[in-house]
Amino acid sequence: MTHLLRKLWRHDEGQDIAEYAVMLAVILVLVVGTIRLVGSNANNVFSNAASSIQ
Repeated sequence: MTHLLRKLWRHDEGQDIAEYAVMLAVILVLVVGTIRLVGSNANNVFSNAASSIQ
């Protein structure tokens, strides 16, 4: 993975640092959204399990 990032960083024909920043922002939004979705679903599962135990 680091090799790919180094290659992309050095081989930047026509690529701008702003394009990499936009790409990173999109990836971060997707990751945060996925984590929030999984977190709320996990919370529901644990709440259901706890209520069925009681």
